[in-house]
Amino acid sequence: MTVYILVLVVYLGSLAAIGMVMSKRSKSAGDFAIGGRSVGPWVTALSFVAAYYSSVVIIGGGAFGWKFGLSTLWVGAGNVLIGTTLAWIVLGRRIRRFTENLDAMTLPGFFAGRYGSESARIFSAAATGLFLIIYNVSVLKGMSNAFEVLMDLPYWAGVVISGVVILFYTAVGGYLAVVWTSMVQAIVMIAALTLLTFFALQEVGGMTELVARLNAVDPGLVSTPGTWGWAGLISFTLIVSLGTWGMPQLIVRFYSIKDPKMLRVGTVVVTLGASIALLPYLTGAIARVLVPELDSADQAIPALTRLVLNDWGGALFLAGVVAAGMSTFAGVLIIISSSMVRDVWIHGLGRTLSPAAELKANRVMSLAVGVVSLLIALKPPALVLVLTAFSWAVIASTNLWPLLFGIYWKRTSPKATLWSMLCGVGAALLWQAWPKLGLPALPVALAGVHGFVVGTAVGLVVIVVGTLVGKPADGRFVERAWGKTAP
Repeated sequence: MTVYILVLVVYLGSLAAIGMVMSKRSKSAGDFAIGGRSVGPWVTALSFVAAYYSSVVIIGGGAFGWKFGLSTLWVGAGNVLIGTTLAWIVLGRRIRRFTENLDAMTLPGFFAGRYGSESARIFSAAATGLFLIIYNVSVLKGMSNAFEVLMDLPYWAGVVISGVVILFYTAVGGYLAVVWTSMVQAIVMIAALTLLTFFALQEVGGMTELVARLNAVDPGLVSTPGTWGWAGLISFTLIVSLGTWGMPQLIVRFYSIKDPKMLRVGTVVVTLGASIALLPYLTGAIARVLVPELDSADQAIPALTRLVLNDWGGALFLAGVVAAGMSTFAGVLIIISSSMVRDVWIHGLGRTLSPAAELKANRVMSLAVGVVSLLIALKPPALVLVLTAFSWAVIASTNLWPLLFGIYWKRTSPKATLWSMLCGVGAALLWQAWPKLGLPALPVALAGVHGFVVGTAVGLVVIVVGTLVGKPADGRFVERAWGKTAP
């Protein structure tokens, strides 16, 4: 316990110190929300890794590796290739340029500037804010599960310890504190996952022995799609890979990078860092052999850590889980607070705030949202990755296609954009609730399909068809987005 406390005090104290230092550089709402567009490629890339591969992936990915075996490695591969590398190539440069042209600091703000639609702004802000809070609950749950198993702390204590530190440095330091602490957290997370994987593989006897022992438990644990089934495997791969293209806490990294030319270096760095996405799924499968009896699959990675690492290694891994969760939680707080203040309060309700008042409002809102997340996390309703998939399904159904078409298809219709959001979210929620509504059972082939796939498919059809038959976007907004007219 002494070792764990020592490592965590030093680590959490360092994060708080970074928050204090960065508070001096957060002098406006723009600094608080996107760091004044002044962040370099290494910090941007590593903070993206930390925000993406949070405690959700470490704890939740390990839980799915424990339940479904080696087929889950395909999920990690999708995270790297689709969710990271392709996202940076397809979205990065255009989002950086368009948001600067439109003077947009939030994703709802981009929709308003690109389409001239205040309705799209408000709906995106409301849906994203609500379901990001649910996502934050899953992040807190992942961190708290690690405290619970590794330090024998009550679950609620893990929630409080994690939450208080995050709330402090986020409210004080804003976006710059988030990205700089996230860079540190990415390094700690990469080191921790690498260490755990190395010793876990040694303990199980190597990959060949792992495959043999998993096969003895259940042949489905070593085949694809195995016990999961194609519908579940493909659905979850798409959710946590393509779904990132509509996640504001990740997209904002493109807003804030100092120069679009830096994205080339950032793409290489982020791809290398993102490769760690494979490790939680692999170590989760190892845990199925080494710790086959668990109260919850979410305890797989913490239990494995306790088995194969000594106190110092366990403390480092706990710091890695906490690092991963904190980086994501803090990024989400920034997104929600900026969107609620700027998009809902100022633009939606027509309130006027001075620059100093807007900065203060952002800090207060980040604290309020954080406290709500903490209270919900004390009684979480499901497995970490289940919560994540549910929230990502709604957020991606709201933002994915309006963002992608907004930066590539000039004709995209504002009305089609709004209806794409509404229909996509409605379809995702209806599909997820279907079994509980007393409706006829779905065909077996569709039973494992997640609401994300249905919601994004419906949203895609609506935005394409609606644009082809409807009124195209106003040329003034298009020209400004493409940088052909002055603001």
